[in-house]
Amino acid sequence: MNLPEINTSLFKRLRFILVETSRSGNIGAVARAMKTMGFSDLVLVNPRFADALSDPEAVAFASGAQDILARARIVGSIAEALEGCNYAAAVSARLREFSPPVIAPRAIAAQLAAGTELHAAVIFGNERFGLPNEIVEQCNVLINIPANPEYSSLNLSQAAQVIAYECRVAALGDEQVASPIGFHGDAASLAQVDGMYAHLQEALVAIDFLDADNPKKLMPRLKRLFSRTGLETEEVNILRGIARHILVMAKKPR
Repeated sequence: MNLPEINTSLFKRLRFILVETSRSGNIGAVARAMKTMGFSDLVLVNPRFADALSDPEAVAFASGAQDILARARIVGSIAEALEGCNYAAAVSARLREFSPPVIAPRAIAAQLAAGTELHAAVIFGNERFGLPNEIVEQCNVLINIPANPEYSSLNLSQAAQVIAYECRVAALGDEQVASPIGFHGDAASLAQVDGMYAHLQEALVAIDFLDADNPKKLMPRLKRLFSRTGLETEEVNILRGIARHILVMAKKPR
């Protein structure tokens, strides 16, 4: 008998819950924050307006994350929102006298990423009033974002973005992939780099910048300099082209 494969990825185990949200734009912005970090499970508890997921402002603020809105669910209680979860984390800037343990976003992200048995929810309250005490007291931890104590007011979607980002970094760990933004050339081989050094040394000798009989430490220092750059094949070719031009110019009568 083949057992179904269990997906232990934090991207599939983490749910974002919004309680009594007042602005549809904030719902769309949270959906956008989630999608940019790879999360997709969104649940709304009693949003304070009709058609919360299809409201034009929500769709506009989602800005390409409309699929998150389309899959989101609206429920009537926090108990319904937490169905299937075995861990809950409230997010609040306001600390309570009686609350679960307070934890920072980075710490909770590491805990959730490591605990593959945890199917967790992060819960965000109303923009103006935050989360009611009775919901906070049901949670395992209270996430407090260490913002400027003189002005710690974060927009709902900004808070969601912080949590989503920390969870993404923790989930990926050492598997961070190189950014596709910008040009990424092929790393030069050792043979290519050694050939470039020889060519460069020949050019420096030709213009009397380097004394072949008394080179001192110039070439080792140049090698140390270039070794810090992570030379790519095209960069090696450029440097060899410069050396080639120097040699041509050095042979011309002065």
